[in-house]
Amino acid sequence: MIRANNVFIHESAYIDEGCEIGEGTKIWHFSHIMERCKIGKGCNIGQNVVVSPDVVLGNNVKVQNNVSIYTGVSCEDDVFLGPSMVFTNITNPRSAIIRKEQYKTTIVHKGASIGANATIVCGNNIGQYALIGAGAVVTKNVPPYALLVGNPARQMGWVSEYGHRLHFDINGRAVCPESSDEYELADGNVKKVKNNFYK
Repeated sequence: MIRANNVFIHESAYIDEGCEIGEGTKIWHFSHIMERCKIGKGCNIGQNVVVSPDVVLGNNVKVQNNVSIYTGVSCEDDVFLGPSMVFTNITNPRSAIIRKEQYKTTIVHKGASIGANATIVCGNNIGQYALIGAGAVVTKNVPPYALLVGNPARQMGWVSEYGHRLHFDINGRAVCPESSDEYELADGNVKKVKNNFYK
């Protein structure tokens, strides 16, 4: 194992030249971080993970075992990628046809969580604090705070920053049961309007 600048890299992991790895990050067994990746502070990269060239991960990103993060994918701070979830970066792949210039981008915004074995079809962004259920197949953009499940994924409601289901009253207001933070639903969008947890 390697410990430098408070970064832990298991001896079985491969780190290519030109990567940036933030302080406090851990990279576990048999993972491969490819060239020009930027990985933020306090990340945890699980076992058998591949991070392809030019991928950017923010701070405190948690990547569980058996995830491949392909070129074109970016994850902002506090993103959770569940075990064996899948990204793509080409909509019409063919083995005999090289389409590296056609990679589509996917952005997973701050605080979003993607469940085990979910699939994110490329070109679709995941809004901040959205929650994608296990096994879901995402085929379109996901709004902030949205809860999606199924194949194809469909929105089943809204969640708080703490991941709790939000239940809105007739005035379009909801309170997170854990943090007591308050949210507003207006014009089909959710936003946090009051932060009570840190009072």
